[in-house]
Amino acid sequence: PPTDYCGGWVCFCVSLLMIGGVTVIIGDMANLFGCVLPFMENEITAITFVALGTSLPDTFASKTAATQDPYADASVGNVTGSNSVNVFLGLGLPWMIASLYWSGITSHDEWDALYQEDEDLAWMGPANKRAKAYVVKAGSLAFSVMVFTGCAICCICILAARRNFLGGELGGPKASKYLTSAVLV
Repeated sequence: PPTDYCGGWVCFCVSLLMIGGVTVIIGDMANLFGCVLPFMENEITAITFVALGTSLPDTFASKTAATQDPYADASVGNVTGSNSVNVFLGLGLPWMIASLYWSGITSHDEWDALYQEDEDLAWMGPANKRAKAYVVKAGSLAFSVMVFTGCAICCICILAARRNFLGGELGGPKASKYLTSAVLV
């Protein structure tokens, strides 16, 4: 819809719905792709393909900002901010919804079957007497956070080195542009 309807709110809400729909499609396609490749686990598929699919709009926005800003500060801020929002909302919102779900149900048979006898949850109390709560078992999450942290540290170091040696994060001589692009991709 046009941006002048209801002060732009109709366009904004429709855009959010469309982004949500595309994200669902990307998630399903990544899951199907993970099923087709027997050597790739779903967690690895999620990290690579879903992150790529959800970050592409930010990439184009950053490219536009980089070409319009002589120092490319807006594009670096956009990448940092969008990835932080992806991580915090991508983890926090589903966990909040799951916590509300588990606290609101009256029958806990499913929870009891999954977690009452689980040895990894001994910190929650003795077996068969544990209070019901939303449980996120460590496993693939720790790996995902380590991969994200390692990549973020590498990117920050590369950008800092480019600023010190080339005078800016983006641009510069062709060889350094292409080398940095290849490393970051």
